[in-house]
Amino acid sequence: MTGNSIGKSFTVTSFGESHGECIGVVVDGCPAGLKLSVSDIQREVDKRRPGAGPVSTRRAEEDRVEILSGIFSGRTTGAPVCMLVRNRDVDSGAYEKIKNLLRPAHADYTSRMKYGGYNDYRGGGRFSGRITAGFVMAGAVAQKLLGTMGVEILSHTVEIGGIAAGHSSLAKIRKSDVNPLRCADAAAAEKMMKTIEQARREGDSLGGIIEGMALKVPAGLGMPVFDTLEGDLAKALFAVPAVKGVEFGAGFGVARMRGSQNNDSFIMRNGKIQTATNNSGGILGGISNGMPITLRVAVKPTPSISRKQQTVNIGAMENAEIEVAGRHDACIVPRAVPVVTAMMAIVLCDHALRAQLIPEVIK
Repeated sequence: MTGNSIGKSFTVTSFGESHGECIGVVVDGCPAGLKLSVSDIQREVDKRRPGAGPVSTRRAEEDRVEILSGIFSGRTTGAPVCMLVRNRDVDSGAYEKIKNLLRPAHADYTSRMKYGGYNDYRGGGRFSGRITAGFVMAGAVAQKLLGTMGVEILSHTVEIGGIAAGHSSLAKIRKSDVNPLRCADAAAAEKMMKTIEQARREGDSLGGIIEGMALKVPAGLGMPVFDTLEGDLAKALFAVPAVKGVEFGAGFGVARMRGSQNNDSFIMRNGKIQTATNNSGGILGGISNGMPITLRVAVKPTPSISRKQQTVNIGAMENAEIEVAGRHDACIVPRAVPVVTAMMAIVLCDHALRAQLIPEVIK
């Protein structure tokens, strides 16, 4: 079976399960000569590490990055880059007790049907949000490559539990990592935190919205009609287990606009063709137009909650109740922010390589 790889020129293959030996990724197609170190990867992985914030899971994984291949004397060799983190702080006991109880909003039922019950159910196995550690490792490599073109990718929290952040400058968004919720609006972040803490006390969880943007992306990236830039970005983002919606630019708001409101007028600015507005989110006809690529991602509430829920015991094939014990995030949104950045970087890097905007050997 396939389905664990993404990309054509910059190919990322994910492996590992939540409670298995490790979580890892193989990056094939990375040009030779790129300066790359463990610290470059570790810096990004630390942003999504379990236990990094007060609203996060108490699973205290250290997530020390290991690079097994593709790097020699501090530079990429052109060979596949294999990276992983070990699963150290594993407690599967809670999952053994409920292995026949289908957890609502999890992939327990669908994965069991898909793989005939042979799937690793501990911690969600292959369907756990923990696999995104590999996405972030690959994204760190992609960001380094895009940096050679001057492309910058930023992501930040714009809504949690119905509390929306106000407009923030790029300067504040760049510093949003200092906030545990990765929200550039400090006042909104404080309200979000109180709402999350209340949900945790009530044995519940919250979802939210993450905004991602890519700056200084050249015009011309994208391969219509089936490899459009927004199509590939959406596919990559939907690989993140908690994502349930993706929109670009004005998104669903275009349905309430007139053409005269939605159309982005072309203008000359500093000798370059740009648009006066950016309702398209930097993509037209599946191809980047040189404006910032903007998108928003809807993240569902963490499905593992301690409240009693109705379910089915698939072993006995009868109705049952479940209370999910274990160590879970009350809100997954802050830890998903670096994952959004990573997935955007992976897709943009792939398309930049396909367009030959990044050389095969970096001097």
